[in-house]
Amino acid sequence: MHTPTVLTIAGFDPYGGAGIQIDTKTIHALGGYALSSVTAMTAQNSKGVRAVEPVSANMLRLQLTTLLDDMKVDAVKIGMLANSALIEVVAEVIKTYRLTNVVLDPVLVSSSGKALLDSEAVEQMVFKLFPLCRLITPNLDETNTLLKSHFQGSAKETSKMAEGLFSLGARNILLKGGHTQEHNAVDYLIELSSRTHFSTPRVNTSHTHGTGCLLSSAIATYLAKGEKLSESVKQAKHFLYKKLQESSKMYLPYREKSSGRKEPIF
Repeated sequence: MHTPTVLTIAGFDPYGGAGIQIDTKTIHALGGYALSSVTAMTAQNSKGVRAVEPVSANMLRLQLTTLLDDMKVDAVKIGMLANSALIEVVAEVIKTYRLTNVVLDPVLVSSSGKALLDSEAVEQMVFKLFPLCRLITPNLDETNTLLKSHFQGSAKETSKMAEGLFSLGARNILLKGGHTQEHNAVDYLIELSSRTHFSTPRVNTSHTHGTGCLLSSAIATYLAKGEKLSESVKQAKHFLYKKLQESSKMYLPYREKSSGRKEPIF
């Protein structure tokens, strides 16, 4: 028996609510041990992302190989990738080290609307990473960007959305329901031979910064513990719901009031 190890490959959020920071918090909260490699430095706060500066491909490769030459990992969570060169490095490392239980959160745009991956890099991510990942976790906006579509996120559309994503090389898909107009937040796990839905009531809170990061890193942690994919998604969804419910208890010392603020979950 050993402590489940999860490698997170994502951007650095100095605000502490997304990327490497929330991944590490989540992995440790669920009993795992987090290893991390940073893809980009960002300047951001509760109001949005001001700037993004990717690390070099060589620096990311050195981070990953230095860790993986020393440690075995049970699962991998991939978030923001910044550009094509970094995507190439991640794909190469996954194959070289035969990494498994890879969960990809296809981060394309920040919650404040800043583009985090250009169109050429999106194509590279689809071609090089989708086939290597056990699960991808797109939200509605990301699904529409990937498929060049205009789905509204209704239950009757899930089959067509999944069909399109499978055609891009995805192996298993979690269609997240946080951005849809449905009464509840319903996520659909689409596997080749099954479809499972996970529903929770929506939580009225401004603490929504990093929800996608939290969910994908939680799924990776449960996979690292040896849980099946459907059970990992179920437990991760419950963990996210619980954190959203608890988030209203957290008060941060902001300098001024703002109605558009996205606060961290924990």
